[in-house]
Amino acid sequence: MRIWDIAPGRLCRNHLLGEHRELHAIWSVLTRNKKGYSRHPETLRWKGRLKALYSRHTKLVNELKRRGYLHHSPLDSRLAKGKGRQTRFVNSVGEQIKILSRKNCGCKI
Repeated sequence: MRIWDIAPGRLCRNHLLGEHRELHAIWSVLTRNKKGYSRHPETLRWKGRLKALYSRHTKLVNELKRRGYLHHSPLDSRLAKGKGRQTRFVNSVGEQIKILSRKNCGCKI
C-alpha cells in the first residue's frame, strides 16, 4: 500500500492505476472507520489530512484523464477536511524515487 509523493505524470501505468486504487482504500478506511489497513503506516500518515489526500486524488484523476482513462469514482469533497498539505512521509521523496528506479517499470524518474 503506497501513495507516492511524486508527480502523477512521472508514474508508469501500473503505479498510477495502483495508487488510485490504494488511495480509495485509504480514503474508505479513514472516512468509514474501516478496520483493514487502519494501522498501516501509509494509512496513518493521511489521518487528519483528508484534504491533502483529496488533492492527491484530483491530481491522479487529471493524469488518468490525460492518458485517456475514464474516471467514475469521485471522492466526497465534504469529507476532505484537515490539513491540505502532506508533510509526513513513510519514505522521503528521494527514497521513493530510488524505490521506483529499481523497479524498471517505466516510471519517468
